[in-house]
Amino acid sequence: MPPRHHLILLPGLLNDAALWRHQVENLRDLAEITVADLTLDNTISAMAERVLAAAPDRFAIAGLSLGGYVAQEIVRQAPDRVERLALVDTNARADNEAQRKARQDLIKLSEIGTFKGVTPRLLPNLVHPSRLSDPAVAGVIMEMAERVGQDAFKRQQEAIMGRKDGRGDLTAVAVPTLLLAGRQDILCPPKVQEEMLAALPKGKLVYVEDCGHLAPLERPYATTSVLRYWLQ
Repeated sequence: MPPRHHLILLPGLLNDAALWRHQVENLRDLAEITVADLTLDNTISAMAERVLAAAPDRFAIAGLSLGGYVAQEIVRQAPDRVERLALVDTNARADNEAQRKARQDLIKLSEIGTFKGVTPRLLPNLVHPSRLSDPAVAGVIMEMAERVGQDAFKRQQEAIMGRKDGRGDLTAVAVPTLLLAGRQDILCPPKVQEEMLAALPKGKLVYVEDCGHLAPLERPYATTSVLRYWLQ
């Protein structure tokens, strides 16, 4: 029997397919899975257009953080092509001035010395404190960042800084929408999850306990289980 879905997974800032490894390996019975490359463009709109150009006519899509911004833009650009939507550790707000300044500072930091210096500074905001020294989590994050590299990091930060506030657009999302977030996510805390849930006509919110901003990597079994339920 052929897979019932085509599932497109969208990584976050400085992430690649390794973020979604567990989900790719364990959801194959339900879906043909593609992990998109979000390293080539410097606007959310262009990222979405590139994903759509390579996508089948109909698909399910799940995006984490930056990938969640792109997933929301894909629904805006091609609502009739999306069967279901999962927004993982993300939000619908635009950056405020303080957030934009912090991103500009990180870009400047990335240009001084070795690029590897950025990720250790980011790490405490990305994962639950219990995983800061876990090579299966922190080590994978460092490896992904090195593969993505400095130039793509700058493009991604430019895209994030330039994104629109999409809160008003959520009311038009007509497909089943999963919000999945780490309970201890510092970057996309519960208040922004509840805000999105209130706007979504067909939204469901699931928290992953003892988890920060990278649920698919930090809590792979829980994340995969929730995505399996969402796909079915």
